[in-house]
Amino acid sequence: MKITIVSVGKLKEKYLKEGIKEYLKRLGAYAKVNIIEVADEKAPETMSELEMQEVKRKEGERILSNISQDAFVITLEINGKMLSSEQLASKLDGLATYGKSKIVFVIGGSLGISEAVQKRSDLALSFSKMTFPHQLMRLVLLEQVYRAFRIMRGEPYIFQG
Repeated sequence: MKITIVSVGKLKEKYLKEGIKEYLKRLGAYAKVNIIEVADEKAPETMSELEMQEVKRKEGERILSNISQDAFVITLEINGKMLSSEQLASKLDGLATYGKSKIVFVIGGSLGISEAVQKRSDLALSFSKMTFPHQLMRLVLLEQVYRAFRIMRGEPYIFQG
């Protein structure tokens, strides 16, 4: 399985980089995982609704340019479907079973994702009704994907940091 995470913005925090590096190493036994960072759009502190839509549109174009036609796209959205870790494992297992070996997870910028990206999405997934920093979501997503592979293989999940 080939998993790509397309994420808006550059990761700066050392502790997040270290956590992500650890999960990428662990996931190497199960899948090829690639993280693509697309530039976030510079935006003023206060914006009109029109300006916010324009920022999301530009970021959306950058996201979509990194998604192949044959990929199954999962967007992370507050109003998406909530799944348990076991349900996510089952979903990924089902995709692999039915020949969908390219999976792209999309993490939008601080304003969310554009309508065009939402339309391209095959599954809108929510981790919580709470809002999280999009940089932190990379780490949370990788942890859950790792957990899903462990569940699929019937392996125990033990974190040893």
